[in-house]
Amino acid sequence: MVINLSEQHSLVSNWVSELRNVDVQQDRMRFRRNLERIGEIAAYEISKTMPWAEEEIQTPLGTHSSKMLAEQPVLATILRAGLPLHNGMLNYFDKADNAFISAYRKHLPDESFEIALEYMSCPAIDGRIIIISDPMLATGSSLVKTVQVMKDEGNPADIHIVVAIACSIGIEYLHRQCGSDIKIWCGDVDEELTAKGYIVPGLGDAGDLAFGSKIQF
Repeated sequence: MVINLSEQHSLVSNWVSELRNVDVQQDRMRFRRNLERIGEIAAYEISKTMPWAEEEIQTPLGTHSSKMLAEQPVLATILRAGLPLHNGMLNYFDKADNAFISAYRKHLPDESFEIALEYMSCPAIDGRIIIISDPMLATGSSLVKTVQVMKDEGNPADIHIVVAIACSIGIEYLHRQCGSDIKIWCGDVDEELTAKGYIVPGLGDAGDLAFGSKIQF
């Protein structure tokens, strides 16, 4: 299942437009904040799908039967680019457990790349709702490897993926490798992927735009 948050015009499509805009991209703080905003909206929308329980709340003047989340999710992010999206969701799921994964493209001499996953800090995930954030779903390789490694650690009840921009090819690959029951929440969907695995028109390198350029190892 894919939920494109820009299918109907809203503030999300405005924020995605700013993420893509080369002039607005010069402001790193604004770039990070727009990713954070998308994370907040995604958290709100995902919360609607989660189980709730009735809880009796004492007010100063009486009691009220309130609907409360029955459980907290595990918020997982792929370092480093996923941090702003993760922070946005953590603003809303403020009691959530967290997981951090260092999946990245390790570039090879022939200009191809492989996905290296060298670190993961994760709570117990058996029976838990997992929400994984990464700004771009391009080839889908990083997210597929992340999902597979997390499933090796336990059996989640449900998995959600939150991205700013997804590519149709990556969506198909992720569902083919990890199951069509995984829900993908995205700010927008692009159709084209270059030979080097970059989304077109996309927005460029989200990690560099958010945190500065890096040396390739």
